[in-house]
Amino acid sequence: MTRLGDEVERVTAFWGRLGLPGLVDVHTHFMPERVLAKVWGYFDSIGPLTGVRWPIAYRHDEERRLAVLREFGVRAFTSMLYPHKAGMAEWLNGWAAEFAARTPDCLHTATLFPEPDAERYVRAAVEGGARVFKSHVQVGAYDPNDALLDPVWGLLAEAGIPVVMHCGSGPAPGKHTGPEPVGRLLARHPRLRLVVAHMGMPEYADFLDLAERFGEVRLDTTMAFTDFAELSAPFPRAERGRLAELGLGGRILLGTDFPNIPYGYVHQLDALERLGLGDDWLRAVCHGNGARLFGLE
Repeated sequence: MTRLGDEVERVTAFWGRLGLPGLVDVHTHFMPERVLAKVWGYFDSIGPLTGVRWPIAYRHDEERRLAVLREFGVRAFTSMLYPHKAGMAEWLNGWAAEFAARTPDCLHTATLFPEPDAERYVRAAVEGGARVFKSHVQVGAYDPNDALLDPVWGLLAEAGIPVVMHCGSGPAPGKHTGPEPVGRLLARHPRLRLVVAHMGMPEYADFLDLAERFGEVRLDTTMAFTDFAELSAPFPRAERGRLAELGLGGRILLGTDFPNIPYGYVHQLDALERLGLGDDWLRAVCHGNGARLFGLE
């Protein structure tokens, strides 16, 4: 059996043992090929944000990447994409809408950027069926409290559409990363269904605080707890109790960063299991919480 074949067997055995119908992964990346090539080029060059060797584990064409997720038993996933400058988001949203239309197991994903047209194209994406948005505060280098985004957050909060936001200061801090800007945003829009990417690493405790303060805040597990992340941003053992409670309460979601990860997909699942939080927690995090959030049950 090939290495991928072995991994398929391990992934499907993981969710099969838990009695699940598969996995719901809220943080996977699909984007236009030329954009993805630039992202991979950044990782290949040991970009300044990462500063470490980052071999892409699933460097396949789009059709093969989709096939791999399906072989793993991922029954719903996202096409997280993000602009790094003004003028990109609407074009990316157009691509993502077409991708979702031909990929029924992908949750229709959209993105945004602080620019004068943001409210118009975000509204158009919502009306076009977008089910989740991606905001990348670090790469976009913008303040989530930018006045140009305020009507956008209000619109998304009213629509109840989740926003996966990379707002933690890992792998390197940005001008607007960290819990403080997000806390100010949530104080104005407490109903915003914010999903903090990467568990907010390395400010794990601060983002857990926000999840306890605001009932619609969730966190995704993307890269957290893995050997790769634990080297530079270990999750504090003292916070495992809160992690357990929030997971069982519907607020922790499986995310992986597929395909842009420097290790096998199964390692994210192994890392969650070795936390020792129990099978009910794993069932909730790896399927139930995401399924309920997106109405898949």
